[in-house]
Amino acid sequence: MRNGGFNGHGVLAIYRFEMARALRTLWQSLVTPVITTALYFVVFGAAIGGRMTDMQGISFGAFIVPGLTLLSVFMQSIFNASFGIYFPKFTGTIYELLSAPISSLEVVLAYVGSAATKSMVLALVTLATATLFVDVRIEHPALMILFLLLITTAFCLMGFVIGIWAKNFEQLQIIPMLIVTPLTFLGGAFYSVSALAEPWRTVTLFNPVVYLVSGFRWTFFGTADVPVLASVTVMLAIIAACLTAIIWVFKTGYRLKQ
Repeated sequence: MRNGGFNGHGVLAIYRFEMARALRTLWQSLVTPVITTALYFVVFGAAIGGRMTDMQGISFGAFIVPGLTLLSVFMQSIFNASFGIYFPKFTGTIYELLSAPISSLEVVLAYVGSAATKSMVLALVTLATATLFVDVRIEHPALMILFLLLITTAFCLMGFVIGIWAKNFEQLQIIPMLIVTPLTFLGGAFYSVSALAEPWRTVTLFNPVVYLVSGFRWTFFGTADVPVLASVTVMLAIIAACLTAIIWVFKTGYRLKQ
């Protein structure tokens, strides 16, 4: 790979290719979060929501919107980024990519950038759908977008690592389905951590998703289960860990040249 100046044309070419591939299944991608969000509100709202008390002074329906949005963001970010880099490995075109005049940083920027763009769009669609069912207020809209962008970037980077690590399509789903999804449901996505009794409240704080959900929810309602600074720290730590793994992968060629 080239190590010279920034190759904007190369980055844009990969970005456009990935976005064009996404546009071929645009309607399916947009319909999924709409249906999923609607079903959550039908189940939680109609069947359970009426029996739930307000959480931190917020109606239960509105309270779960940030967590529901992040559940979609986590999964879509990982799947988009992991499939994006796994596909050229599967087809054998990864060797053309590795020999192209484009640096490893530019490759990551293109694939992660396109995956993050798709995930941001789906997140906003989820939020828009939620407003049809509940009154959602956002106290810090600019910070909400910033939090969403950073969280999306973090999980797209994670997905990029998973895509390089995976040897088959089944392995692409192992971490998001068996690790990320349970951590999300146990991370305060649909309840307040402060409502838990000890020792579970303390145990839950070892779950990094708690900090992401809490920080994101704070941008909506101004309340959080953990300090906002802690949420930012965990978010940046995830990004740093994923970047470190990616740097190591390109330096060693781990599962890129197999």
